[in-house]
Amino acid sequence: MLSASKASSWIVVFFGFFGLAVAFSTRATLGLVMPVWQAELGWSASFISGVAAGALIVMAVTAPVAGLLVDRMGSRALLFIGLTLVACGAAIVATTSHQIVFAIGFGFVGAVGFGIVALHTVSTAVAMVFDKNRGLATGLATSGSTAGQLLVVPLVAVLLTSVSWRWSFGGLALIAAIGAIAVLVLLPRAEPSKKEKFASSWQDVKMLARSPVYHLLFWSFLICGFTTGGVIETHFLAFSSFCGFPPLPSATAYGVLSAVNLVGMIVAGYLSDRVNNVLLLASIYALRAVTFVILIILPGISIEWLFIFAVAFGVVDYSTVPVTASLVASRLGLKVMGLAMGLLSGGHAFGAAAGAFAGGYLFDGAGDYGPVWLLASALSLLAGLLAICVPQRVSVMVRVA
Repeated sequence: MLSASKASSWIVVFFGFFGLAVAFSTRATLGLVMPVWQAELGWSASFISGVAAGALIVMAVTAPVAGLLVDRMGSRALLFIGLTLVACGAAIVATTSHQIVFAIGFGFVGAVGFGIVALHTVSTAVAMVFDKNRGLATGLATSGSTAGQLLVVPLVAVLLTSVSWRWSFGGLALIAAIGAIAVLVLLPRAEPSKKEKFASSWQDVKMLARSPVYHLLFWSFLICGFTTGGVIETHFLAFSSFCGFPPLPSATAYGVLSAVNLVGMIVAGYLSDRVNNVLLLASIYALRAVTFVILIILPGISIEWLFIFAVAFGVVDYSTVPVTASLVASRLGLKVMGLAMGLLSGGHAFGAAAGAFAGGYLFDGAGDYGPVWLLASALSLLAGLLAICVPQRVSVMVRVA
Protein backbone atom coordinates (compact mmCIF):
# COMPACT_ATOMS: atom_id res chain seq x y z
CA MET A 1 0.00 0.00 0.00
CA LEU A 2 1.35 3.46 -0.92
CA SER A 3 2.19 5.91 1.84
CA ALA A 4 0.37 9.25 1.87
CA SER A 5 3.40 11.11 0.52
CA LYS A 6 3.95 8.59 -2.30
CA ALA A 7 0.25 8.64 -3.15
CA SER A 8 0.25 12.45 -3.37
CA SER A 9 3.32 12.33 -5.60
CA TRP A 10 1.59 10.00 -8.05
CA ILE A 11 -1.46 12.28 -7.98
CA VAL A 12 0.82 14.98 -9.41
CA VAL A 13 1.80 12.54 -12.19
CA PHE A 14 -1.86 11.78 -12.90
CA PHE A 15 -2.92 15.40 -13.16
CA GLY A 16 0.15 16.25 -15.20
CA PHE A 17 -0.82 13.48 -17.64
CA PHE A 18 -4.44 14.62 -17.65
CA GLY A 19 -3.64 18.31 -18.11
CA LEU A 20 -1.31 17.68 -21.04
CA ALA A 21 -3.84 15.34 -22.66
CA VAL A 22 -6.53 18.03 -22.54
CA ALA A 23 -4.26 20.91 -23.62
CA PHE A 24 -2.64 19.07 -26.52
CA SER A 25 -6.01 17.68 -27.66
CA THR A 26 -7.53 21.16 -27.71
CA ARG A 27 -4.64 22.39 -29.81
CA ALA A 28 -4.94 19.41 -32.20
CA THR A 29 -8.69 19.96 -32.62
CA LEU A 30 -7.97 23.22 -34.47
CA GLY A 31 -6.61 21.31 -37.47
CA LEU A 32 -9.43 18.78 -37.26
CA VAL A 33 -12.15 21.45 -37.46
CA MET A 34 -10.38 23.77 -39.94
CA PRO A 35 -12.15 22.39 -43.07
CA VAL A 36 -15.54 22.71 -41.35
CA TRP A 37 -14.91 26.38 -40.52
CA GLN A 38 -13.85 27.04 -44.08
CA ALA A 39 -17.08 25.55 -45.42
CA GLU A 40 -19.51 26.77 -42.73
CA LEU A 41 -18.12 30.17 -41.72
CA GLY A 42 -16.12 31.08 -44.81
CA TRP A 43 -12.88 31.49 -42.88
CA SER A 44 -9.73 31.13 -44.93
CA ALA A 45 -7.02 28.60 -44.17
CA SER A 46 -4.52 31.46 -43.93
CA PHE A 47 -6.60 33.17 -41.22
CA ILE A 48 -6.96 30.02 -39.13
CA SER A 49 -3.28 29.15 -39.62
CA GLY A 50 -2.36 32.70 -38.64
CA VAL A 51 -4.26 32.34 -35.37
CA ALA A 52 -2.46 29.03 -34.76
CA ALA A 53 0.92 30.69 -35.42
CA GLY A 54 0.02 33.54 -33.09
CA ALA A 55 -0.90 31.01 -30.42
CA LEU A 56 2.56 29.45 -30.73
CA ILE A 57 4.19 32.83 -30.17
CA VAL A 58 2.00 33.49 -27.11
CA MET A 59 2.93 30.04 -25.78
CA ALA A 60 6.63 30.72 -26.31
CA VAL A 61 6.40 33.98 -24.38
CA THR A 62 4.25 32.41 -21.65
CA ALA A 63 6.54 29.42 -21.09
CA PRO A 64 9.34 31.15 -19.09
CA VAL A 65 6.80 33.03 -16.96
CA ALA A 66 4.90 29.82 -16.23
CA GLY A 67 8.16 28.08 -15.38
CA LEU A 68 9.12 30.86 -12.97
CA LEU A 69 5.69 30.74 -11.33
CA VAL A 70 5.76 26.98 -10.81
CA ASP A 71 9.06 27.53 -8.95
CA ARG A 72 7.32 30.09 -6.73
CA MET A 73 3.72 28.84 -6.47
CA GLY A 74 3.90 25.10 -7.06
CA SER A 75 2.00 22.95 -9.54
CA ARG A 76 -1.43 23.11 -7.89
CA ALA A 77 -1.99 26.81 -8.59
CA LEU A 78 -0.42 26.71 -12.05
CA LEU A 79 -2.37 23.69 -13.29
CA PHE A 80 -5.60 25.18 -11.95
CA ILE A 81 -4.99 28.51 -13.70
CA GLY A 82 -3.85 26.84 -16.90
CA LEU A 83 -6.76 24.41 -17.16
CA THR A 84 -9.20 27.22 -16.36
CA LEU A 85 -7.81 29.29 -19.22
CA VAL A 86 -7.94 26.29 -21.58
CA ALA A 87 -11.60 25.79 -20.59
CA CYS A 88 -12.39 29.48 -21.16
CA GLY A 89 -10.60 29.52 -24.51
CA ALA A 90 -12.42 26.40 -25.73
CA ALA A 91 -15.76 27.78 -24.50
CA ILE A 92 -15.19 31.04 -26.39
CA VAL A 93 -14.41 29.13 -29.59
CA ALA A 94 -17.49 26.93 -29.12
CA THR A 95 -19.85 29.90 -28.84
CA THR A 96 -18.58 32.34 -31.48
CA SER A 97 -18.76 32.84 -35.22
CA HIS A 98 -16.72 36.05 -35.23
CA GLN A 99 -13.10 35.99 -36.34
CA ILE A 100 -11.82 38.52 -33.79
CA VAL A 101 -13.50 36.73 -30.88
CA PHE A 102 -12.15 33.42 -32.13
CA ALA A 103 -8.64 34.86 -32.40
CA ILE A 104 -8.84 36.17 -28.84
CA GLY A 105 -10.33 32.95 -27.48
CA PHE A 106 -7.93 30.50 -29.08
CA GLY A 107 -4.94 32.67 -29.97
CA PHE A 108 -4.65 34.44 -26.60
CA VAL A 109 -6.81 33.07 -23.76
CA GLY A 110 -6.39 29.45 -24.79
CA ALA A 111 -2.75 29.97 -25.83
CA VAL A 112 -1.81 31.30 -22.40
CA GLY A 113 -3.44 28.18 -20.94
CA PHE A 114 -1.50 25.99 -23.38
CA GLY A 115 1.71 27.77 -22.36
CA ILE A 116 1.00 27.00 -18.70
CA VAL A 117 -0.29 23.43 -19.00
CA ALA A 118 2.82 22.38 -20.87
CA LEU A 119 5.73 19.96 -20.71
CA HIS A 120 7.96 22.33 -18.73
CA THR A 121 5.36 22.89 -16.00
CA VAL A 122 4.53 19.21 -15.64
CA SER A 123 8.15 18.00 -15.69
CA THR A 124 9.07 20.56 -13.03
CA ALA A 125 6.07 19.65 -10.88
CA VAL A 126 7.02 15.97 -11.00
CA ALA A 127 10.69 16.68 -10.22
CA MET A 128 9.62 18.62 -7.12
CA VAL A 129 7.93 15.60 -5.55
CA PHE A 130 10.11 12.69 -6.73
CA ASP A 131 13.61 11.82 -5.58
CA LYS A 132 13.62 8.21 -6.76
CA ASN A 133 12.23 7.13 -10.14
CA ARG A 134 12.04 10.80 -11.16
CA GLY A 135 12.73 10.01 -14.81
CA LEU A 136 10.06 7.31 -15.03
CA ALA A 137 7.50 9.56 -13.32
CA THR A 138 8.37 12.41 -15.69
CA GLY A 139 8.05 10.13 -18.71
CA LEU A 140 4.64 8.90 -17.56
CA ALA A 141 3.31 12.38 -16.80
CA THR A 142 4.57 14.03 -19.98
CA SER A 143 3.34 11.16 -22.18
CA GLY A 144 -0.09 12.71 -21.73
CA SER A 145 0.92 15.10 -24.52
CA THR A 146 0.75 12.19 -26.97
CA ALA A 147 -1.89 10.09 -25.24
CA GLY A 148 -4.38 12.93 -25.52
CA GLN A 149 -4.09 12.88 -29.29
CA LEU A 150 -4.66 9.13 -29.29
CA LEU A 151 -7.51 9.02 -26.75
CA VAL A 152 -9.26 12.41 -26.65
CA VAL A 153 -9.05 13.58 -30.27
CA PRO A 154 -10.99 10.54 -31.60
CA LEU A 155 -13.78 11.32 -29.12
CA VAL A 156 -13.77 14.93 -30.29
CA ALA A 157 -14.01 13.66 -33.87
CA VAL A 158 -17.10 11.63 -32.92
CA LEU A 159 -18.78 14.78 -31.57
CA LEU A 160 -17.73 16.66 -34.69
CA THR A 161 -19.32 14.15 -37.06
CA SER A 162 -22.39 13.22 -34.99
CA VAL A 163 -23.37 16.64 -33.58
CA SER A 164 -21.30 19.72 -34.52
CA TRP A 165 -17.92 21.33 -34.12
CA ARG A 166 -19.33 23.53 -31.33
CA TRP A 167 -20.00 20.44 -29.22
CA SER A 168 -16.43 19.33 -29.82
CA PHE A 169 -14.95 22.46 -28.28
CA GLY A 170 -17.73 22.59 -25.70
CA GLY A 171 -16.84 19.07 -24.57
CA LEU A 172 -13.18 20.03 -24.28
CA ALA A 173 -14.15 23.11 -22.24
CA LEU A 174 -16.18 20.94 -19.87
CA ILE A 175 -13.37 18.39 -19.44
CA ALA A 176 -10.83 21.14 -18.76
CA ALA A 177 -13.14 22.86 -16.25
CA ILE A 178 -13.76 19.60 -14.36
CA GLY A 179 -10.02 18.97 -14.35
CA ALA A 180 -9.33 22.44 -12.94
CA ILE A 181 -11.75 21.87 -10.06
CA ALA A 182 -10.26 18.41 -9.39
CA VAL A 183 -6.75 19.90 -9.28
CA LEU A 184 -7.86 22.46 -6.72
CA VAL A 185 -9.47 19.79 -4.54
CA LEU A 186 -7.06 16.85 -4.85
CA LEU A 187 -3.55 18.17 -5.42
CA PRO A 188 -1.46 18.86 -2.30
CA ARG A 189 -1.37 22.49 -1.21
CA ALA A 190 2.35 22.66 -0.50
CA GLU A 191 5.44 21.15 -2.11
CA PRO A 192 8.95 20.76 -0.71
CA SER A 193 10.56 23.37 -2.94
CA LYS A 194 8.13 26.06 -1.81
CA LYS A 195 9.69 26.08 1.63
CA GLU A 196 12.96 27.40 0.23
CA LYS A 197 13.80 31.07 0.04
CA PHE A 198 14.23 32.26 -3.52
CA ALA A 199 16.47 34.99 -4.87
CA SER A 200 15.08 37.54 -7.28
CA SER A 201 13.85 36.34 -10.64
CA TRP A 202 16.41 38.52 -12.39
CA GLN A 203 19.21 36.87 -10.44
CA ASP A 204 17.91 33.46 -11.54
CA VAL A 205 17.95 34.56 -15.17
CA LYS A 206 21.49 35.92 -14.87
CA MET A 207 22.68 32.68 -13.28
CA LEU A 208 21.26 30.66 -16.12
CA ALA A 209 22.71 33.03 -18.70
CA ARG A 210 26.18 32.42 -17.24
CA SER A 211 25.76 28.64 -17.19
CA PRO A 212 27.35 26.67 -20.07
CA VAL A 213 25.11 23.72 -19.17
CA TYR A 214 22.01 25.85 -19.71
CA HIS A 215 23.20 27.02 -23.13
CA LEU A 216 24.05 23.50 -24.25
CA LEU A 217 20.61 22.26 -23.25
CA PHE A 218 18.83 25.34 -24.64
CA TRP A 219 20.28 25.17 -28.14
CA SER A 220 19.94 21.39 -28.37
CA PHE A 221 16.28 21.70 -27.31
CA LEU A 222 15.69 24.49 -29.83
CA ILE A 223 16.99 22.13 -32.53
CA CYS A 224 14.69 19.47 -31.07
CA GLY A 225 11.75 21.78 -31.77
CA PHE A 226 12.97 22.42 -35.30
CA THR A 227 13.19 18.70 -36.11
CA THR A 228 9.95 17.59 -34.40
CA GLY A 229 7.24 20.23 -34.02
CA GLY A 230 8.68 22.08 -37.02
CA VAL A 231 9.46 19.79 -39.93
CA ILE A 232 7.70 16.55 -38.91
CA GLU A 233 4.44 17.75 -37.36
CA THR A 234 4.02 20.36 -40.10
CA HIS A 235 5.33 18.57 -43.19
CA PHE A 236 5.12 14.80 -42.62
CA LEU A 237 1.63 14.34 -44.10
CA ALA A 238 2.36 16.81 -46.91
CA PHE A 239 5.52 14.84 -47.72
CA SER A 240 3.55 11.60 -47.75
CA SER A 241 1.11 13.10 -50.24
CA PHE A 242 4.05 14.36 -52.32
CA CYS A 243 5.32 10.77 -52.47
CA GLY A 244 1.93 9.68 -53.82
CA PHE A 245 0.71 7.81 -50.74
CA PRO A 246 -3.09 7.97 -50.13
CA PRO A 247 -4.43 10.00 -47.15
CA LEU A 248 -5.67 7.05 -45.06
CA PRO A 249 -2.40 5.06 -44.84
CA SER A 250 -0.50 8.32 -44.40
CA ALA A 251 -2.69 9.32 -41.45
CA THR A 252 -2.38 5.79 -40.07
CA ALA A 253 1.40 6.06 -40.23
CA TYR A 254 1.22 9.33 -38.30
CA GLY A 255 -0.98 7.63 -35.72
CA VAL A 256 1.61 4.88 -35.36
CA LEU A 257 4.27 7.55 -34.86
CA SER A 258 2.20 9.09 -32.04
CA ALA A 259 1.62 5.73 -30.37
CA VAL A 260 5.31 4.81 -30.44
CA ASN A 261 6.07 8.33 -29.24
CA LEU A 262 4.14 7.65 -26.03
CA VAL A 263 6.10 4.46 -25.40
CA GLY A 264 9.37 6.22 -26.23
CA MET A 265 8.79 8.90 -23.62
CA ILE A 266 8.10 6.36 -20.88
CA VAL A 267 11.08 4.18 -21.82
CA ALA A 268 13.39 7.23 -21.99
CA GLY A 269 12.19 8.32 -18.56
CA TYR A 270 12.83 4.85 -17.16
CA LEU A 271 16.32 4.76 -18.66
CA SER A 272 17.17 8.24 -17.38
CA ASP A 273 16.96 6.86 -13.82
CA ARG A 274 19.44 4.10 -14.64
CA VAL A 275 21.96 5.20 -17.27
CA ASN A 276 24.18 8.19 -18.03
CA ASN A 277 21.75 10.95 -19.06
CA VAL A 278 24.33 12.83 -21.13
CA LEU A 279 25.04 9.78 -23.29
CA LEU A 280 21.35 8.92 -23.43
CA LEU A 281 20.33 12.36 -24.72
CA ALA A 282 23.18 12.45 -27.25
CA SER A 283 22.21 8.98 -28.47
CA ILE A 284 18.58 10.01 -28.96
CA TYR A 285 19.61 12.96 -31.14
CA ALA A 286 22.06 10.79 -33.10
CA LEU A 287 19.40 8.15 -33.76
CA ARG A 288 16.98 10.89 -34.81
CA ALA A 289 19.54 12.04 -37.39
CA VAL A 290 19.66 8.49 -38.77
CA THR A 291 15.87 8.24 -39.07
CA PHE A 292 15.75 11.24 -41.42
CA VAL A 293 17.89 9.25 -43.87
CA ILE A 294 14.86 6.99 -44.38
CA LEU A 295 12.87 9.96 -45.66
CA ILE A 296 15.71 11.04 -47.94
CA ILE A 297 15.60 7.68 -49.75
CA LEU A 298 11.81 7.21 -49.43
CA PRO A 299 10.38 8.70 -52.69
CA GLY A 300 9.60 5.86 -55.06
CA ILE A 301 9.72 3.24 -52.27
CA SER A 302 6.69 1.38 -50.91
CA ILE A 303 4.40 2.63 -48.13
CA GLU A 304 5.98 0.14 -45.73
CA TRP A 305 9.02 2.41 -45.47
CA LEU A 306 6.80 5.25 -44.28
CA PHE A 307 5.67 3.04 -41.41
CA ILE A 308 9.27 2.03 -40.69
CA PHE A 309 10.13 5.71 -40.36
CA ALA A 310 7.07 6.33 -38.17
CA VAL A 311 8.18 3.63 -35.72
CA ALA A 312 11.84 4.69 -35.75
CA PHE A 313 11.15 8.40 -35.37
CA GLY A 314 8.44 7.83 -32.76
CA VAL A 315 11.02 6.25 -30.46
CA VAL A 316 13.22 9.38 -30.55
CA ASP A 317 10.58 12.09 -30.91
CA TYR A 318 9.44 13.39 -27.49
CA SER A 319 11.81 11.05 -25.66
CA THR A 320 14.19 14.01 -25.25
CA VAL A 321 11.78 15.62 -22.76
CA PRO A 322 12.21 13.40 -19.65
CA VAL A 323 15.98 13.12 -20.25
CA THR A 324 16.40 16.89 -20.67
CA ALA A 325 14.27 17.45 -17.56
CA SER A 326 16.47 15.06 -15.58
CA LEU A 327 19.60 16.92 -16.70
CA VAL A 328 18.08 20.27 -15.76
CA ALA A 329 17.20 18.94 -12.30
CA SER A 330 20.65 17.45 -11.69
CA ARG A 331 22.86 20.08 -13.37
CA LEU A 332 20.96 23.31 -12.74
CA GLY A 333 18.92 22.40 -9.65
CA LEU A 334 15.28 22.17 -8.63
CA LYS A 335 15.20 25.75 -7.36
CA VAL A 336 15.40 27.14 -10.89
CA MET A 337 14.07 24.14 -12.79
CA GLY A 338 10.73 25.71 -13.66
CA LEU A 339 12.35 28.85 -15.05
CA ALA A 340 15.01 26.85 -16.92
CA MET A 341 12.48 24.43 -18.42
CA GLY A 342 10.21 27.33 -19.33
CA LEU A 343 13.02 29.06 -21.20
CA LEU A 344 13.96 25.79 -22.90
CA SER A 345 10.33 25.26 -23.93
CA GLY A 346 10.18 28.77 -25.33
CA GLY A 347 13.25 27.97 -27.40
CA HIS A 348 11.63 24.70 -28.50
CA ALA A 349 8.55 26.61 -29.71
CA PHE A 350 10.64 29.13 -31.66
CA GLY A 351 12.63 26.25 -33.14
CA ALA A 352 9.37 24.60 -34.22
CA ALA A 353 8.21 27.81 -35.89
CA ALA A 354 11.56 28.06 -37.72
CA GLY A 355 11.33 24.43 -38.81
CA ALA A 356 7.80 24.87 -40.16
CA PHE A 357 8.87 27.93 -42.17
CA ALA A 358 12.15 26.46 -43.37
CA GLY A 359 10.44 23.29 -44.52
CA GLY A 360 8.06 25.20 -46.76
CA TYR A 361 10.79 27.55 -48.02
CA LEU A 362 13.21 24.76 -48.92
CA PHE A 363 10.47 22.72 -50.59
CA ASP A 364 9.37 25.67 -52.70
CA GLY A 365 12.97 26.28 -53.75
CA ALA A 366 13.98 22.68 -54.48
CA GLY A 367 10.69 21.16 -55.53
CA ASP A 368 11.09 18.24 -53.13
CA TYR A 369 11.66 17.55 -49.44
CA GLY A 370 15.18 16.11 -49.71
CA PRO A 371 16.93 19.32 -48.55
CA VAL A 372 14.49 19.56 -45.61
CA TRP A 373 15.33 16.10 -44.30
CA LEU A 374 19.04 16.59 -44.97
CA LEU A 375 19.05 19.80 -42.92
CA ALA A 376 17.02 18.13 -40.14
CA SER A 377 19.48 15.23 -40.04
CA ALA A 378 22.50 17.55 -39.85
CA LEU A 379 20.92 19.66 -37.11
CA SER A 380 20.03 16.52 -35.12
CA LEU A 381 23.70 15.53 -35.21
CA LEU A 382 24.61 19.03 -34.01
CA ALA A 383 22.13 18.67 -31.13
CA GLY A 384 23.78 15.37 -30.22
CA LEU A 385 27.20 17.06 -30.17
CA LEU A 386 25.87 19.81 -27.92
CA ALA A 387 24.35 17.21 -25.59
CA ILE A 388 27.57 15.22 -25.32
CA CYS A 389 29.33 18.40 -24.15
CA VAL A 390 27.14 18.65 -21.02
CA PRO A 391 29.44 17.97 -18.04
CA GLN A 392 29.26 14.42 -16.73
CA ARG A 393 29.74 15.58 -13.14
CA VAL A 394 26.64 16.70 -11.24
CA SER A 395 27.11 20.35 -10.31
CA VAL A 396 23.89 21.99 -9.15
CA MET A 397 23.89 25.77 -9.39
CA VAL A 398 23.86 27.72 -6.10
CA ARG A 399 22.55 31.23 -5.72
CA VAL A 400 24.67 33.92 -4.19
CA ALA A 401 22.67 36.21 -1.95
